[in-house]
Amino acid sequence: MPKMKTKSSAKKRFKLTGTGKIKRKHAFKSHILTKKSTKRKRNLTHSTLVDKSDVKSVKDQLVL
Repeated sequence: MPKMKTKSSAKKRFKLTGTGKIKRKHAFKSHILTKKSTKRKRNLTHSTLVDKSDVKSVKDQLVL
């Protein structure tokens, strides 16, 4: 049986932390920024962790 391939889109969007959690960036920070407040844009800058309900599907995509 051939090796499992990692989904390229997931490979670009997620990173593993040292403790094995999955890090992601916030959405809605790429365009149409004029109507968003400075505070909202600043809060979207920081990265966060993937929610525990989504961890299994992300790990399947990353073939972990």
